[in-house]
Amino acid sequence: MLEPSAIDDAQTVERMFASWLGPEAVSIVLSPPNAIEAPSFELRAREILFLGISRSRADTAVVAAALEKFERAHLLPGQRPLLVVPYMGEVGDRLCREAGVAWLDLSGNAHIRGVDLFIHVEGKPNKFRSVGRPSNAFAAKSSRITRFLLENHDHAFSQSEIADATGLGAGYTSKIVRRLEDLQLLTRNDADQVRVRDPDLLLEAWREKYEFSMHSIVKGTVAARSSEELAFHLQAGLREFEGQFAATGLAAAWAMTKFANHRIVTFFVEQVPDSALKSTLGFRSGEKGANVWLVTPKDRGVFQGKEDVDGLMCVHPVQAYLDVLAHPERGQEAAHELRSSLLNWRA
Repeated sequence: MLEPSAIDDAQTVERMFASWLGPEAVSIVLSPPNAIEAPSFELRAREILFLGISRSRADTAVVAAALEKFERAHLLPGQRPLLVVPYMGEVGDRLCREAGVAWLDLSGNAHIRGVDLFIHVEGKPNKFRSVGRPSNAFAAKSSRITRFLLENHDHAFSQSEIADATGLGAGYTSKIVRRLEDLQLLTRNDADQVRVRDPDLLLEAWREKYEFSMHSIVKGTVAARSSEELAFHLQAGLREFEGQFAATGLAAAWAMTKFANHRIVTFFVEQVPDSALKSTLGFRSGEKGANVWLVTPKDRGVFQGKEDVDGLMCVHPVQAYLDVLAHPERGQEAAHELRSSLLNWRA
């Protein structure tokens, strides 16, 4: 027997399809005999038979697990998978499209394609935002664990080893590791060690939650003939002051891949830029025409795994990938190049 919430979901789906196609074009059956699992339903829209399953969340790992279940299922001829979630995020949408799985969310958005049928709705706000601050395994401090595990994705670690490597307390580490396990992003072996289940999936889950704007960003201009000259000029000036620093974003992506010429050079700096630092760098604050971003991180974990790349100190490629997505110019292209050349774990 279906849970009341699952019945509500199925009925909401039926009403949404009816609003798009007309009530006479839609019929629904709850929990059919050939269901992949309960809760599930069959919905006929015109001549297409959709087999739907619902999920209470649309986290990257949850969506990926649902897609794997569809892939393993033996759907009947003419039957199409349909994933239903409260609110679909950008990464979940992309995963569904790549898998050829139709989806809709209970907030009113959808991407459904079939023979003689195409429904696409976007821009509807999330009706299911939780009250208060939800547990986030990818918050600034928490993400030290994900960063460390991705940097060492082919090894398994005890929780005490993870705590030592990240500088986090044992209890805090245990809580975040347990959360990542709940999201099906880690596996645990017989020795009670954990490792990454799928590096691509873990990185996508982090990317979905990461916000570059959480850091403190000071924008300005520094005179230079090229972005490469500018990067090394900034590095030379930063060496005169205490605290860690590392290039990220487009500058780091260029150093690592030599892809995508760029104008903006971004550095994480442990010290909040003051007048002395700005004077040494020749930095003039102002967003108009800015070619330098000096970023004080919300957590010093961004420096974890930093390395010298042809003389330029850069963050780890994982961090550069996350940050470059927030950059204008050719940020998306640079991110793709980083994934394909340095973060291609399935190659």
